[in-house]
Amino acid sequence: MTYVVDLDTLNGSIGSKNDKLRRMIGGRFKKYLAGFDQQFDDGLAIYEAIRAVIDGGPFDEQYDYKYAYAYKWICEFHGRALDNSDFSPMNAEWLDTVDQGLTELGVTAIDLGDLSQGSVPSPLPRPDDFVPSYGEWSLTECQKALEQWEAVTEERKTTLAPEVLEAIESCMEWCEDAAA
Repeated sequence: MTYVVDLDTLNGSIGSKNDKLRRMIGGRFKKYLAGFDQQFDDGLAIYEAIRAVIDGGPFDEQYDYKYAYAYKWICEFHGRALDNSDFSPMNAEWLDTVDQGLTELGVTAIDLGDLSQGSVPSPLPRPDDFVPSYGEWSLTECQKALEQWEAVTEERKTTLAPEVLEAIESCMEWCEDAAA
C-alpha cells in the first residue's frame, strides 16, 4: 500500500504515548484489527502492538512484524491510501523495471526501491521478513520528481513500454498528491 501522509505527524506518533490516538485507531479499524488477529493468532494482539508503538516500547523481538503492521495502521490512520494498482500484484523485478524507466527519462529524485526496501523507523524493531516493508519519499523528493517529469518530452515517453510508462505516471500522481 502507498499512502500520502504528513511524515512529521506520522513519525511524531511513535513514542507519543497518545492514548487518545491509540483509541481512535482501534475504533476506526476495529473490524480489520479483529480480522488481523484471527489471521495472526500468535500471542500478541495487534491492538497491543499499536499500543507499544505509540508508547515507544517495550518491544518483544519475536513480534517484530506485528509492530511493523501496527505502524502500517498508524500510516493508514494519519494518511490516505493511494492507487497502487500498477504495482499489485507484481513480480520481484517490476520495481527495478519501473526505476530503470524513471532513470531513462531523467526522473532521479524518487526510487521505488527506497519504498520497498526501507524499514520501519526507530525505535521499532526491523522485521526479519520482507513484509511489511516501509519506505518514504519526502515532499522535497516528490516536488523535484515532478519538476524532472515536467521536463520529459512526449517523444521520450514513447520510448518506454506502455505498462512501464503507466506505472511511472502512477508514481507522478503519488507525487502530485503529496505536493497538494
